[in-house]
Amino acid sequence: MKIGLFIPCYVDAVFPEVGVATYKLLTHLGLDVTYPERQTCCGQPMANAGFEDKAIPLAEKFEELFKSFDYVVAPSVSCTAFVRFNYPRLFEDKHHCVTPQKVIDVVEFLHDVVKPTSLPGKFPHKVSLHNSCHGVRELGLSSPSEQNIPPFNKIKDLLQLVEGVEVIEPERKDECCGFGGMFSIEETAVSAQMGKDKVERHIATGAEYVTGPDSSCLMHMAGVAKRQNLPIKFIHVVQILSAGL
Repeated sequence: MKIGLFIPCYVDAVFPEVGVATYKLLTHLGLDVTYPERQTCCGQPMANAGFEDKAIPLAEKFEELFKSFDYVVAPSVSCTAFVRFNYPRLFEDKHHCVTPQKVIDVVEFLHDVVKPTSLPGKFPHKVSLHNSCHGVRELGLSSPSEQNIPPFNKIKDLLQLVEGVEVIEPERKDECCGFGGMFSIEETAVSAQMGKDKVERHIATGAEYVTGPDSSCLMHMAGVAKRQNLPIKFIHVVQILSAGL
């Protein structure tokens, strides 16, 4: 299968190590991975801000670059969810698009498609697992606490394949961290308080690190922790899964 690697703009600009770790892990697993160099933003920031017309040209470019791949893999639950659930509506009245059916978060891809039985390296640390909202309620990476269904967590399943890692979850494990893209700009005080509450719950687990599938949530909480001088570190889950490469 041919895999197109989609690295969201904020990952490319602020957390390039996450993109590198994703590429290294996928190729280590023997997969055929291509990174289209002309890729840009998927259009999520524009659409979230109410300017959907500005997102359409970016969606069209995304479609053109990635439509030939079997899967489009991204280390970002929010961008993956945006393409999967919003592109069909953005393309309505224009033409049919195929990428929404192909785009998949790297955790979802590894857990549901690749299904590795082991992962490289070691990570001898206690980590608190952050379940990002888009991952829980749109991509189904874990079971929403408000639903009466058997609990599951695909992120935790993968982390348990890494030698030495101890995975725990905080109280109110799938409550929002307060980032929410434009929400953190339009409702700054509420966003900051939600972030502080979430970071404190992660710290209460005794973990050394907070990990999760979305750099934007980790960035928000890391900013809160830095301003408050709180003793905890943040790392994208794919960096743990690829530890040692």
